[in-house]
Amino acid sequence: MAADHTTQGAELFGSDAYSPAEIQDKVEKIGVNKARLPFFASFMLSIVAGGSIGFGGLFFCIVLADPSLGFAIQRVLGGVLFSLGLALVMIGGAELFTGNCLIVMAWMNRQIRTAEVLRNWATVWLGNLVGALGLVGLVFMAHHTDLGNGQVGVAVLKLAVGKIAPDATTILFKGILCNVLVCLGVWLAYAGRSVTDKMVGMVLPVACFVAAGFEHCVANMYFLPLAWLLTATGPVPEGIDVSAITLAGIVHNLVPATLGNIVGGAGFVGVVYWAIYRKCLGGLTTLPVSAAPRARMPDAVPGALRTATGTSEASGASVHHIPASPSGVSVGAPR
Repeated sequence: MAADHTTQGAELFGSDAYSPAEIQDKVEKIGVNKARLPFFASFMLSIVAGGSIGFGGLFFCIVLADPSLGFAIQRVLGGVLFSLGLALVMIGGAELFTGNCLIVMAWMNRQIRTAEVLRNWATVWLGNLVGALGLVGLVFMAHHTDLGNGQVGVAVLKLAVGKIAPDATTILFKGILCNVLVCLGVWLAYAGRSVTDKMVGMVLPVACFVAAGFEHCVANMYFLPLAWLLTATGPVPEGIDVSAITLAGIVHNLVPATLGNIVGGAGFVGVVYWAIYRKCLGGLTTLPVSAAPRARMPDAVPGALRTATGTSEASGASVHHIPASPSGVSVGAPR
């Protein structure tokens, strides 16, 4: 009876997460599906994702607008709230450029062509931009930045200045670090079987990149145009030099941030995990779940039959086995 309650509790709280090798197999299959989505569906889902990340940015700026909070509390709490954006994408279903850098795993396994990867990235990046700009327009018309006696608007302007000021090389490396964490958050979300699992998995990596001030190109598609619109249409609070917040300044940030996001997500996460679980471990779908010693079964049990699931009917003891990966066979799509 106690064992039954334990099993029910594990199912209720979703503790039976996918193994890393199973995640790798899952990401490859999802990558193939993403790369072959019809253009209109991919573009519309990308617009949704751009707006979703923008909502996370909106939430983040509300925290930044409270000057009574200390620096660390502002950044960490704001980062946790920013994870709303990735949650809307991963759980609600949308196409996010930074997360789609992981489709390189399917490309490495020759399941999709180079042209399909590049087409997906271009479509999704543009769709994310449209979605983020659409939210910028709505937020501006709603006078959201007037909240807190205008402190939300001040927070947006200061954030934008800090993002445009660094040189391109610095932004590039901030972009790399950002998407390493974002794609690790996506990876952990794929490990979950429930909404709770996915939320818990993605929150800390996202909070980390936001708190550290790394550069997420899609988030910046919301922050920077909103700051530009504020400087172009209204008085600027004293003490803030907004001269760098121009269209050229936005491009100065988005180009290296985008390139860095590709390197961080595709290279440091996608290629690395593919090399480990597909090349080094031969595409095993499951791995032994515990190194703890197990009770040794008798070499021979009279009348015992080994079932297809690896269970001895006489003893009921479960024996772990490793099924072959259904996608372990290379499709061999030309690159």
